[in-house]
Amino acid sequence: MRLLLAASEAQPYAKTGGLADMVGALGKALAAAGHTVGVVLPLYRGIREKFGPRRLDYRLELPLDLRRLAGEVFTLEPAPGLTVYFIAQAELFDRAGLYGERGRDYPDNAARFTCFAKAVAHLARHLTWRPEVVHVHDWQAGLVPLLVRHQQWREGWEAPPATVLTVHNLAYQGLFAPDEWRHTNLPRDYLHPGGAEFHGLWGMLKAGLVFADRLTTVSPRYAREISTEAFGERLDGVIRARQAALTGILNGVDYEEWRTTGNPLLPHGFTADDLAGKAASKAALQRELHLPARPDAPLFATVGRLADQKGMDLALAALEEMLAADLQFALLGSGQPELEAGFRRLGARYPGKAAIRIGFDAGLAQRIEAGADFFLMPSRFEPCGLNQMYSLRYGTVPIVRRTGGLDDSVVDFRDDPARANGIKFEGYQARALAKAIRKALALYAAPEALAFYRRNGMTADFSWDRCRAAYEEVYRQAVIGQD
Repeated sequence: MRLLLAASEAQPYAKTGGLADMVGALGKALAAAGHTVGVVLPLYRGIREKFGPRRLDYRLELPLDLRRLAGEVFTLEPAPGLTVYFIAQAELFDRAGLYGERGRDYPDNAARFTCFAKAVAHLARHLTWRPEVVHVHDWQAGLVPLLVRHQQWREGWEAPPATVLTVHNLAYQGLFAPDEWRHTNLPRDYLHPGGAEFHGLWGMLKAGLVFADRLTTVSPRYAREISTEAFGERLDGVIRARQAALTGILNGVDYEEWRTTGNPLLPHGFTADDLAGKAASKAALQRELHLPARPDAPLFATVGRLADQKGMDLALAALEEMLAADLQFALLGSGQPELEAGFRRLGARYPGKAAIRIGFDAGLAQRIEAGADFFLMPSRFEPCGLNQMYSLRYGTVPIVRRTGGLDDSVVDFRDDPARANGIKFEGYQARALAKAIRKALALYAAPEALAFYRRNGMTADFSWDRCRAAYEEVYRQAVIGQD
């Protein structure tokens, strides 16, 4: 098939979170399977210098309210069958951040990502290889399905591509004041409750939910959850109305990057059948983090965004109690200032037990995943999550709450004793997480059971081959639905 993917970020070019991992890996997997694949991204600051894309002999002129913005297109071909298209518009994208700076969104994000969506629709219409499907991701590209349909209905675009929207996190919707609609240059008759209007505002994500041919989310359970009032972020009615078009597909892991042997980021290699290197990785990590190198002390860890959504308030409260036990804890991440401060205080109180690193370091993240015994991921909600799958691949037992992709990817003993690879808990309370940590301590005291959990985790299949096949089916359904 001929497939055009569009997102605001993708590995390795621009990244703030799991969206980039998913888009980058999906593009590679589809191209490796023989499809013709394009990926469209904004040309953010630094990409030209770092990756050296070439400028196409192709000029963009895009209407944005009363202006016409000039832009350019740059390309890279990182793999056979895969082309990355960068939309160059310095006024909008040559900035220090992707979406904002110093914790504040850019005030012109409506204009920025409306322009990006128009560029995607333009490429979808004019690329010589004529994409059959345009697959867009999250609110930043959410206007594309509406733009494609508008050009079909009112501007003579015959046989446009089918459109697919993937929702990575429904909490981020791209909501803007009605006055910002002017940037779309679309009629205001799309601004109604059955269209892009949303409680007096308008939403880029809502536009995609309404007008895309097919919808996906990044795990089966999250697809069910977002149709409920509890998780639907006031869009549950829209999602229930599109239930027949919605598919939940659990994200995969790029096993070329996350591998336990031949990985230059890891000090020691290991396999499911030979875990000696994991024990050596733990000792090396303890030394790196200035923790006592004790094989008898279980090492718990967390890597990622410090936010209430990720359950970091629970983790902080539970660890205040649990660090009195004989265990160690390592954290790498950044986020809400009050949570950063709380974990710093925890580290100061337990200098021989807790190692706190505020910030991000890709190499250290992998070494923590490889060296830890248990990984804490007590999310309030989690559309998919990747760290629990990285942990499973690295023989690190995840401790997760039963929600979203965490429930889909981790198997508790109560779910299936033969496939158990992690520990789950239900309620969103610190005492529930503390109880799960106590279960982990009991598991650590039973070496044969711990090795069993590790083998199950390391042999579970979260490859992109599995995910790719599921997306191929969605694309086929989208194209058939147009006929």
